Amino acid sequence: MKILILTQYYPPETGAPQNRLHELAVRLKNEGNHIEVLTAMPNYPKMEIFKEYIGLKSKREEIDGISVHRSSIYVSKDGGIIKRLLNYFSFVWSGWKYGTRNFKKNQFDFLLVESPPLFLGFTAVFLSRKLKTKMIFNVSDLWPESAEKLDLVKNKFFLNLAYKLEAWCYKNAALITGQTQGIVKDIDKRFPTLKTFWLPNGVDLSYYNPDQVQSNWRVENDYSDSDILLFYGGIIGHAQGLEVILKAAKEVQNHPELKFILMGDGPVKNELLELSKDMNLNNVRFFDPVPKSIMPKVVKAVDATIVPLRNLPLFEGAIPSKIFENAAMKNPVILGVKGEAKDLFADEGQCALPFEPENHQELASLLVKIANGQIQLKELGENGRNYVDQKFNRNKIAASFNNELKKLVSI
Repeated sequence: MKILILTQYYPPETGAPQNRLHELAVRLKNEGNHIEVLTAMPNYPKMEIFKEYIGLKSKREEIDGISVHRSSIYVSKDGGIIKRLLNYFSFVWSGWKYGTRNFKKNQFDFLLVESPPLFLGFTAVFLSRKLKTKMIFNVSDLWPESAEKLDLVKNKFFLNLAYKLEAWCYKNAALITGQTQGIVKDIDKRFPTLKTFWLPNGVDLSYYNPDQVQSNWRVENDYSDSDILLFYGGIIGHAQGLEVILKAAKEVQNHPELKFILMGDGPVKNELLELSKDMNLNNVRFFDPVPKSIMPKVVKAVDATIVPLRNLPLFEGAIPSKIFENAAMKNPVILGVKGEAKDLFADEGQCALPFEPENHQELASLLVKIANGQIQLKELGENGRNYVDQKFNRNKIAASFNNELKKLVSI
């Protein structure tokens, strides 16, 4: 099969969508398919075009044997709504223009588009029609529902238009794929006649293999063997509710062995840095994001990873991608997420310690038990690797998706 992946985010950018889509592309290619990617000039997360791409309107390159086509995008460090819309719609337009000029009718069997941003659905629908190819709409976050419930978008007129755009995209898709079972169930409930498929995130167990990773990260960053390192790595944004970690850190200051590491970047990082300073926290350190190649060494060096989300019904169907990588590295997860993630990793997989989202006292209580030796982390870590191998192995996920696409080719 010949598949074109359309996404605003792709390596060399770092982040969960970028890694997930590239890993899927590589595995679909290994299944014998021809894969190409249409994406934007890399700029995320700093909202700056990467140095080697500055001044280019378009570029074609190859990453791991996959042809990657890039078109221009407007970027700005201003997080206001107008600038964000300009960012989204600049690629909506440039992606359409590049696609119509460089691809031919019947060149692809499928066009798989990543949402959010939902607006890229405009490009996907019209480009799939132009190229005479079936569209697959991959939903990694239910937008605009998430934007509404996070109070990021309050204008009712704009929200109504966005919900209509969402429905229009779904109805033009040959298949809607959802990253979580919660997303799939939500779409099935609202659009019962449309075809859906669970396409979960997963992990490369050969890359995230603790037996193959040597790490000096702990020593290099002046931590001792007796320190208990509690790690958060990823987007420092509105959805994560990372204040819970700082508040818990304040509660456990009488346990000096408990050290907190927040690694990443995002829209609320400066606010958290100020909050940490105001709270006079001497047990919390912030680190800049690191390349994917360094992450296994960081995870190998820490004792557990904290994965929080805000306490909203919206997130009961969310599974943060960092859970998979930490589980594969036998690193226990301290999970502040209700719903699907808790059901899978705490209850079924027995590899995560749950606490109520945004409840810093409950989190602090768990951490004190770890410090006092009342909770043994090693067994949780072993359970984690076994569990993701069974249910979230990227090779198995890609093979299953490949079989689903084969069924659609002849329809």
